Amino acid sequence: MITLDEAWDRLLSSIAPLEAEQVPVDDSGGRYLREPVVARRTQPYADLSAMDGFAASGEGPWSLIGEARAGHAFDRALGSGQAVAISTGAALPEGADRIVVKEDASLAQSILQADPPPIPGRHIRRRGFDFDTGDTLLAAGTRMEAPHIALARTAGVGTVSVTRRPRVAILECGDELHADPMDCPPDGLPASNGAMTARMVSALGAEVSSRVLVPDRLEAVVDALNAASHAELLLTSGGASVGEHDLIKPALERAGFTLDFWRVAIRPGKPLIVARRGTQLMLGLPGNPVSTFVTAFLFALPALRRMAGADSPLPQPIRLPLAGRLAAGGARREFLRARLSPEGVVPIEERDSSALAALAQTDVLIDRPIGAPAEAEGSLVPCYLLENGAIA
Repeated sequence: MITLDEAWDRLLSSIAPLEAEQVPVDDSGGRYLREPVVARRTQPYADLSAMDGFAASGEGPWSLIGEARAGHAFDRALGSGQAVAISTGAALPEGADRIVVKEDASLAQSILQADPPPIPGRHIRRRGFDFDTGDTLLAAGTRMEAPHIALARTAGVGTVSVTRRPRVAILECGDELHADPMDCPPDGLPASNGAMTARMVSALGAEVSSRVLVPDRLEAVVDALNAASHAELLLTSGGASVGEHDLIKPALERAGFTLDFWRVAIRPGKPLIVARRGTQLMLGLPGNPVSTFVTAFLFALPALRRMAGADSPLPQPIRLPLAGRLAAGGARREFLRARLSPEGVVPIEERDSSALAALAQTDVLIDRPIGAPAEAEGSLVPCYLLENGAIA
């Protein structure tokens, strides 16, 4: 059994990013950049007004001689004592050195006055204050989200280089599993781990290329593993432990996989399997749903981030105050379910790894190191924020 840090090192060190492709910037959400985004224009392109009001030259009062609107600049220079009406985002005419805010202005017979007098240079967005042509705005490895898309478009960028979407195949193992949750006998179990992990990996931009249920028969598991050879990442759920019907390990050997490591000193999720077949990565996740979730969070998502070209593929903890108490930790690194409250993180009492109702209430995972001391209320503890089953 190895530690989580050793498992992370072994997992990530052997994963290389997939090939790059060009996509429209509008379609790049959730994808990781393979090349930097460089500005093709200057923003703002000129000195702009940050307020509705009047652009004026020199001390007042001023004679009003025209108007400047966003997209429609005033085409003449202002002399001292002259002004134009101006809207937010409009270019200042040559000669303008101050903005009279509309709320401070009074206008009578084209003569403009202000109380209080405007401060020269205030409420003016200077040319290029956001970025200049040629500036590197987004580094390779950045995950494109809504603000990044807006930035790239404003910089005149229409397409970006991103990593191809990884393909993920998901196998759920167990005779008790049934695909239709509305047509499941009392002694059966509606399959849920595949749907849960599919949502988790899809949220990272991966393509779920197949998702199948596999009975507890060695040949069936081997056939399913071989049928999933097209995927860069193969996830199995169940069958990873040491029970009589846990068939993943012997099936992997029959299907041509090489075992990298098995069992990690974490709770829940100790029976995790990591194996490879050529360039294909296989993660054998435990069958209990909380264990499936935690190991997918700790291993499948970082693996996909690395495949996608992320610079920092591991989840990043933040320290939050504890709204409750924690007993001392044990011989394995533990990830406790907790919910957020105004006072901090509240540990969820239910610890059973099959308890989905408790998992559905979970906002964060509290990271408890091996041998962690007891923690009193108010202590700062490392936490991973969750959002709909994926890292926030």
